[in-house]
Amino acid sequence: MLRPFFITLLFSTALSFAQEVNIIPQPLQVSKNRGNFEITSKTSLVVANDADKSTAVFLNKYLSDYYGFQLPIVKKANKNYIRVISDKKAKGLKNEGYSLKSDEKGVEIFGNSAAGTFYGMQTLIQLLPVEKSKNLKIAQVGIKDEPRFAYRGGLLDVARYYYPVSFVKKFIDYLALHKMNYFHWHLTDDQGWRIEIKKYPKLTEIGSKRNGSIIDRRPGVVNDNKPEGGFYTQEEVKDIVKYATDRFITVIPEIEMPGHSGAAIAAYPQLSCFPKEKTDKVDELFADKSKQESADGKVKFVVETWGVKNDVYVPTEQTFQFLQDVLDEVIPLFPSKYIHIGGDECPKDAWKRSEFCQNLMKEKGLKDEHELQSYFIQRMEKYINSKGKTIIGWDEILEGGLAPNAVVMSWTGEKGGITAAKAKHQVIMTPYKNVYLDLNQTENEKQVTQGGLTLIEKVYNYDPVPKELTSEETNYVLGSQACLWTEYISNPAKAEYMLFPRLSALSEVLWSSKENKNWIEFQKKIETQKKRYDIWGTNYFKE
Repeated sequence: MLRPFFITLLFSTALSFAQEVNIIPQPLQVSKNRGNFEITSKTSLVVANDADKSTAVFLNKYLSDYYGFQLPIVKKANKNYIRVISDKKAKGLKNEGYSLKSDEKGVEIFGNSAAGTFYGMQTLIQLLPVEKSKNLKIAQVGIKDEPRFAYRGGLLDVARYYYPVSFVKKFIDYLALHKMNYFHWHLTDDQGWRIEIKKYPKLTEIGSKRNGSIIDRRPGVVNDNKPEGGFYTQEEVKDIVKYATDRFITVIPEIEMPGHSGAAIAAYPQLSCFPKEKTDKVDELFADKSKQESADGKVKFVVETWGVKNDVYVPTEQTFQFLQDVLDEVIPLFPSKYIHIGGDECPKDAWKRSEFCQNLMKEKGLKDEHELQSYFIQRMEKYINSKGKTIIGWDEILEGGLAPNAVVMSWTGEKGGITAAKAKHQVIMTPYKNVYLDLNQTENEKQVTQGGLTLIEKVYNYDPVPKELTSEETNYVLGSQACLWTEYISNPAKAEYMLFPRLSALSEVLWSSKENKNWIEFQKKIETQKKRYDIWGTNYFKE
């Protein structure tokens, strides 16, 4: 018969262990052993391969930032060590997989690639206590792990509001800490052009600036009349891409076309079907109506309202040359095999009114404006393919016929992704009701947002593989991503508030096997994760 004291001891030991092992996303296999290993400033960080140096640097920066010490990096150690080893010949580990073992001697992380080892390091970080200390006790565990999906991403919209380089890097760190591997960078839209193009300086001189922003929920009646602007130089872009690469994250730039092109058209009105027409009539939204025209008196200006705008690229040879020139400067900056060209919410009214567009449709044998959009997308795809790149487009690129090699990002729902997968095109499932993190996260949301409601439970229970697909067709589903659109998110603190804790939930959707996901257990783990947000100094939704 067990005495009460002994029962209490067992319970407290089990509780202590449970507090130590709360890993998000949940690993494939976890075996729990008794005892702890203690990490101090005297623990050696053993790095045998050059490929693992960036992983070691990441850990040391994390320890320095949040615990106040670093580890000496050495090539050999027999005790009190953290050893990282990457080996493509690793047995029993699939792509991006790793194993982690901690015992009384130390920690060993074994990856089938440098990326796999890096993800193992993220798991080690998740084992660290959530209280700051110079003596970090971690549980002795054995872990074998690999991701479910190849594409695990996050989108940051910097076109609506410019975010400083420091926050872009922090966003990348957030992705890395959650074992995500793609950063979708939304760089251009109607409300702002954020990347330097040296051949077309007006894109940033004019297109990166607007005179104010609508600050209440769509359609909006209040304009703050505060100037908004900013852009990233090509040198800054290179720096950010390098920063992401060191964290095994691929940066995918998005250059919107043919719609959502208002900022570019404000800079170069000749790209519009009707260069002499004013930008969308929104007079009632401006306290100072003189600000509707740009400083040089032209009738095109960068819009200050949200939503779909009527301006659209005119499909002339001049426009195609402009876009090719832009891509000639963009593509060398991004090692990514993917270039996102948008393709969503393309307004057709201007094309319907344009004599040039109607004549072009007759010349090309296009039956409607949807096919004109497809002609536009396919022409740009051919050019991008010639540069060795693959295009990604939102699901509206299905309208009028899908470009031959395009990857479809399905946002309006799952229908577009299902159609594309059945046509043997790769798809990234991003239905707005499940993964758009600019939507409300509570029915009593006090912040001004896009509207809608995406509870953390809804994010967690989303499965990117639609039931309508056959087992063969599911192979075309690459994964999913969190999308943070910023029409109503003008600063980093609010961005973090909208991201967390839902980003953590999605990370488990994308990494963990379906069998290993458990909503009840996740709710327990997220309470520990919130303490980690506190250590990071990160804002988050606390209800």
